[in-house]
Amino acid sequence: MNRAVIQAGGKGTRLLPYTSVLPKPLMPIGDYPVLEIVVRQLVHFGFVNITIGVGHLGHLIQAVIGDGSRWGANINYLREDEPRGTMGSLSHFDTLDEPVLVMNGDLLTDIDYSRLFEAHVRSNANLTVGVYSKRVPISLGVLDLDSERRVVGFREKPVLTFPCSMGIYVLEPELIRLIPKTGIFGFDHLMAMCLEQKIPTNSYSFEGLWLDIGRPEDHEEAAQVFTQHIDRFLPPLPAPRTALVFESVTRHGPASGRNGAALTHRVRGEKAVIP
Repeated sequence: MNRAVIQAGGKGTRLLPYTSVLPKPLMPIGDYPVLEIVVRQLVHFGFVNITIGVGHLGHLIQAVIGDGSRWGANINYLREDEPRGTMGSLSHFDTLDEPVLVMNGDLLTDIDYSRLFEAHVRSNANLTVGVYSKRVPISLGVLDLDSERRVVGFREKPVLTFPCSMGIYVLEPELIRLIPKTGIFGFDHLMAMCLEQKIPTNSYSFEGLWLDIGRPEDHEEAAQVFTQHIDRFLPPLPAPRTALVFESVTRHGPASGRNGAALTHRVRGEKAVIP
């Protein structure tokens, strides 16, 4: 199974005061913590083995997410007492021999992670960056100048488009082994290293739904979009790993089909009533 690493150790300072008591990856989107949505999506696309990097309020993340078995995942945790940046903690994975998907744990998207991963494998690049075209409105009049600083054009409050990192990446083991073992090493440091050393880097353009929840207004928008498009974001739960054992239970006298019987099932030794 493909491996994924979710970075969930940030302090979420832009979402204060909420993140003083709740880590950003546990912020609710609809009825679900955003991290649960991410985990269920990853499992749906074949990423069953997941490592979650935790720091700030990490014990809460571990308590809520657990080992991931309820979603069909195998989750372990990497705890860091000192911040290492978005990419710094990947130095712990320097013995991997296959590419790994790395992503932030505080974003909402309906990307197909398996297609991104397959595109990376075909590209022969050491790094693939998920890219989203972000429209940025400029609230001022913008002048176009020539080389002599003369005005040759004017645009009133234009909307500019930039190819931006989605916070989703695929890295080859060779690149991971270049990450320093200590100190802060963010995505900006990784990009600087790749450009300086001419390490092959690819982009994967995505045109679906993608939202960062870093600010209160972003979180509110994400909650609205999630409610409107829940089927695109939240895959169904996987089937139980153990067989169901059904038995008849009498409600009102002898079992008599729909009018008198309830069905129960046992999964992993637990008993639950199906109305």
